[in-house]
Amino acid sequence: MNDKKFTMPDASIILLCVACLAYLASLLITPGQFVMDPNSHNVSLSQYQTVEAVETTPFFAQSGQIGLANVLFEGLVSGDKYGASIGVMAFILITGGAFGIIMQTGAINNGIMALITRTQKVAWLFLPLLFTLFSLGGAVFGMGEESIAFCIVLLPIMKQLGYDAKVTVLTTYVATQIGFATSWMNPFSIAIAQSIAEIPVFSGASFRMLAWLVFTLVGLAFTLHYARSSRRQISTTQHSTSTSTSTSTSKLDYADSLILITFLLGIVWIVWGVMARQYYIPELAAQFFCIGIASAIIALIFKKQTANQSAEAFKRGAQELLPAALLVALAKGVVLLLGGSDLASPSTLNTLLYHSASSIAQVPNWVAAWGMLVFQSIFNFFVSSGSGQAAITMPLMAPLGDLLNVSRQTVVLAFQFGDGFTNILIPTSASLIGCLGVVKLDWGEWAAFIWRFTLTLFALASGFIFLAYFINYQ
Repeated sequence: MNDKKFTMPDASIILLCVACLAYLASLLITPGQFVMDPNSHNVSLSQYQTVEAVETTPFFAQSGQIGLANVLFEGLVSGDKYGASIGVMAFILITGGAFGIIMQTGAINNGIMALITRTQKVAWLFLPLLFTLFSLGGAVFGMGEESIAFCIVLLPIMKQLGYDAKVTVLTTYVATQIGFATSWMNPFSIAIAQSIAEIPVFSGASFRMLAWLVFTLVGLAFTLHYARSSRRQISTTQHSTSTSTSTSTSKLDYADSLILITFLLGIVWIVWGVMARQYYIPELAAQFFCIGIASAIIALIFKKQTANQSAEAFKRGAQELLPAALLVALAKGVVLLLGGSDLASPSTLNTLLYHSASSIAQVPNWVAAWGMLVFQSIFNFFVSSGSGQAAITMPLMAPLGDLLNVSRQTVVLAFQFGDGFTNILIPTSASLIGCLGVVKLDWGEWAAFIWRFTLTLFALASGFIFLAYFINYQ
């Protein structure tokens, strides 16, 4: 009898396989580009043209070229401080280091015990309140990468309450992506998409608010159902552990209180910065770094840990998130192997985009509206950035909607749903991989758990797309 069980390959192995497929595609598919009108955002399928003279992608690149052998290196050095991959990687490492300092002080653990002691009677409110707040964060200011930091903080709290790592990711990252996908005012996706589609920014808010409410309730119901079942399993197998933990003598001292207050004020500062000053990855990383340094100073003053111990804690925290940062680079390298995401430059990705959009135009209009959702969901695997996907696909999809009698508001909605909901599954999402990395949850295990819920969200999104089409959502 063979006792060996199939195990899903590591996310890095999966991405390397995808890179190989991208390399083969670059050899077999003729690159293309769209001849852009400098005076208009609109792009039509007629503007597409193949480019025969482009050199094939080499296996081992030299002289600045991009090849399969240097896919990781090119992913590591691509982009800028505002996005993938350098910006996201830096954010992951700095935030991990900052929270390494905070965790080393013990303030979080002591605060957890105080929280559990004081909220036992209202524990039933903990998960719903948390899920709703994170969903609002995704809807209001595009919260996503920030979930990585909150996963670090909330994981020990969830464990003390009897929940596993999946509950942590559900109540943080998954909640933000539900809010992100149904947002009515996210400046990083819907504002860009509506601007390119040439419709009023933040228009159609009432329909999206309805979608946010429905999807948030569905997500919360799924989270609570799983949380109850996982908590029962944990409680039956770890009863003795939880009993000993509940009698812990750890107390919240003055230094712990100052560190926790510093952390809470820092979160308020972050929320203010995003909403009032449009802070993004560089500013957020700096804010978390300041929170970590302030915590280290408090710990030094109250002799909880030395400066050298804080420095070591920072390095350990960053080291634990290094694998997640490398996956971000590898995912970016796959896109670069396909020629990059510039519509006006010859690339294999442009050819795939053209043929996908052309196939959508061959079906009835109401099916085409749904096909846009399918297309955006698939395309999100290659470009998981909301603003990036909007910049790449909306110039083509918005005028295509005109040709198919699909309102541009519905086209933007299809982009939102396709970009947001699949983020909870795809291994090319830097934020998802970061969250899974910090809670030490393998992507294969997560995918086996979340795929049914992802299909549920997709089915519900399909219903909203059909509704938007038939009411001519404007």
